[in-house]
Amino acid sequence: MKTKKLALYTGIAAIVIGAGATTLALQADESAQPSATLTESEEAGQTITIYKSPNCGCCQSWAEHLATNGFDTRIVETDNLNEIKQQHGVPRDMASCHTALVDDLVIEGHVPANDILAYLEDPQFNTAGLSVPGMPHGTPGMETGRKDDYQVIAFNANGQQQVFREHKDY
Repeated sequence: MKTKKLALYTGIAAIVIGAGATTLALQADESAQPSATLTESEEAGQTITIYKSPNCGCCQSWAEHLATNGFDTRIVETDNLNEIKQQHGVPRDMASCHTALVDDLVIEGHVPANDILAYLEDPQFNTAGLSVPGMPHGTPGMETGRKDDYQVIAFNANGQQQVFREHKDY
């Protein structure tokens, strides 16, 4: 009888110890999962929301350029781009065919992905946005075979502007 009880208690103890070890292993694995998810999130691109006309092919090409360069693109098609531009303080002389947002930064027009990334790595005080005014040939999304010189302009809420980057002979 004592041998049967001893075997029973030993079996129960083994089950409890095994269950405890399994629980600890699962908890350790769960603790590792959020950091793995965090690492994946950090590797994922910066999210950019692009407001564009449903009929604009160059805007779609620019969005594809951003996605190719690591941005997580969200496209919002609208027939009222002027309202979006006014809402985010885009000066008239900075306007282009689409408006995008990266957090609070306004991106107006065909700004190259590398310029956006460079700005995000070293933001300038009081800048509301970056713009490539108009639609210069050769900018991302406007690859027509012709390459015009162009500037990426940083602008603030007061309308002040300064050249952020210049693209010549690229």
